Amino acid sequence: MFGDVSGMMRKLKETQVKIEQTKIRMDTILIDEKSNNNLVQVTVTANSVIKNIDISKALTDPEEIADYVLLTLNKALEKAREINERELAITAKDGMPAIPGMDMFK
Repeated sequence: MFGDVSGMMRKLKETQVKIEQTKIRMDTILIDEKSNNNLVQVTVTANSVIKNIDISKALTDPEEIADYVLLTLNKALEKAREINERELAITAKDGMPAIPGMDMFK
């Protein structure tokens, strides 16, 4: 019914390794995001690790700084999540064995 089960298992194990490699690669993809007025810039990895936050000296009000940092960081983390999900989905889809009736990634 399922054909070469050992071949499918081998392919699944290979895919698992590729997924882990993709996760590691996501640490090397950097996303830079700036606030609308360019007074705050953040850098995160595609694994959502914050690498840098740069705040202009022109910002002096703590509440304003917090608002800009939060908004900019959330935009960067959303982009990171999208990249991460897309890359992992591509890796998983490419590695899935063809199982009749199990077309999960249409």
